[in-house]
Amino acid sequence: MSDVLKYLGQTFVYAIIAMGTAYFASRPQIQLLRPDAAQIKLSLAHSAQRKEECRKLTSAEIANLPPSQRRPNTCGRERVPMHVQLVLDGRAIYDATIEPIGLSADGPARVYKKFVVPSGRHQIVARLKDRLGGGEFDYEKSAEINLSPSQSLAIEFKADRGGFLFY
Repeated sequence: MSDVLKYLGQTFVYAIIAMGTAYFASRPQIQLLRPDAAQIKLSLAHSAQRKEECRKLTSAEIANLPPSQRRPNTCGRERVPMHVQLVLDGRAIYDATIEPIGLSADGPARVYKKFVVPSGRHQIVARLKDRLGGGEFDYEKSAEINLSPSQSLAIEFKADRGGFLFY
């Protein structure tokens, strides 16, 4: 008889735990965005151009190197900072210069930002500059988008696919 009571007690305790878990999994109800808002996500990781151009080594310089390190060119590792701009309806919502990562500043510069915007029709322009010197942006893409309430627009950057991609 004591085994039956033990199993009934365990079943009761497990049922209470399951009901508590179900209650707290559905409460409190949260709303991530206002009902009339949409979201834009900017995500990119890109290696900008090198700060110094590669230099061809002379025959004497190559001969002075250890055999395992002989190569025709030498290149600095450091990369230039990347300038990223996101313009929504003629107003810049993001404008920043991002430094490359890594001990030698030789890695990619990374950006991940979220922006809550009103739903509806918008003109959006994404720009990126990854070279030294003044002047214009190296990559630019503009589009007219229609964001419905609670929609999320992802903006990604892939240099090998032509620049910015809107999803």
